[in-house]
Amino acid sequence: MSGTVQSWAPGGTLHWQDRDEASGCARGMFTLSDFRFECGAVLPSVHIYFETWGTLAPDGCNAVVVCHALTGDAHVASGYGRDGWWSGLVGPGKAIDTRRWFVIASNVLGGCTGSSGPASLAPDGQPYALRFPPVTIRDMVRAQVALVQALGVRTVALVTGGSLGGMQVWEWPLLAPGLVQRAAVIAAHAAFPPLGIGYNEAMRLAIMADADWQGGNYYGTGRAPRAGLAAARAIGMLTYRTDLLFDERFGRRLVTAEVAQAAGAAGWEVQPDPAEWLSGREPLYEVEAYLRHHGEKLNARFDANSYLYLTRAMDVHDIGRGRGGLESALAKLACDVTVIGIDTDYLYAARDLRRTAALARECGVRCRYREIVSKYGHDAFLIEFDQLSRILADVWAAR
Repeated sequence: MSGTVQSWAPGGTLHWQDRDEASGCARGMFTLSDFRFECGAVLPSVHIYFETWGTLAPDGCNAVVVCHALTGDAHVASGYGRDGWWSGLVGPGKAIDTRRWFVIASNVLGGCTGSSGPASLAPDGQPYALRFPPVTIRDMVRAQVALVQALGVRTVALVTGGSLGGMQVWEWPLLAPGLVQRAAVIAAHAAFPPLGIGYNEAMRLAIMADADWQGGNYYGTGRAPRAGLAAARAIGMLTYRTDLLFDERFGRRLVTAEVAQAAGAAGWEVQPDPAEWLSGREPLYEVEAYLRHHGEKLNARFDANSYLYLTRAMDVHDIGRGRGGLESALAKLACDVTVIGIDTDYLYAARDLRRTAALARECGVRCRYREIVSKYGHDAFLIEFDQLSRILADVWAAR
């Protein structure tokens, strides 16, 4: 596939961009006209960037949909000379074998990595900023379902993902009944818990407190809420890992030998200048440097307004909303469901996911619970590939 190939499909237009023959990864853009958001707002068009691996079978029944997390993207597996965030699971001979399965991943609506979001241009030629409609998980999934059907998929053999991606997985069989055979939800509640809402609010407050946020209208001004987004990322990072891992990786170690010497032979970590000591213009401890590094990395690739939109979409996630409550929604799941928890997950407690899986079984759903044992906390779904591979082998075996 070379150049841009455009084709019309029911519900939208597919624009195939190119294909990396070495990896089998192809890239494209799907455009939906007059997209109506759950809030009632309608945009004349929205764009969904996507990537695929493998080949769709003639009967259209070998598709696997992978949904990404908050600051993730569609680059799930290796392609175009770089690894994907799930290269340990997706690829030839791996748990999701691209020699057999046609893997589809898209960037979520409201994000900033190719799909339409607040940084996208409105019809007046200016970025939408906060004019972009509020986005929900259901909006994201409805756009994904339209994309998958436009690609010619008749059956989704598996839809899976973790965190924000797992929230999308919960919605897939409810918004596209009969299309999904298996759903593997990883580290995500059926309804986002209050602790998670609280942390999301703290992150949003950090961004909006930055004077450079400018009410969301910072595009083209030469200023952006970099400090606010970095602070938000630091808050998030503290919830993604565990105290055990932080103790092991950082302890109370100082950043450099020079800093340690400046702290004094007696070990006093007090500098003579209170402004330097309190403001932390330079990180004193290794853990501080780690958090700042991740803030800088996120600023290099992510839009602060998208962070606001996507965290709010997480907050309102509740599969029981408008469906008669949680039990009523669970009873509507007409596919095989695997709920995967992480024993050390701080935000998405394993006990809660275990309880939801049990409730689903009581509602007549073919549902099982599996658990990852890890020191990495919530981020284990991005790291513990061996355990996830074994769990996915059970998922594939389910009937």
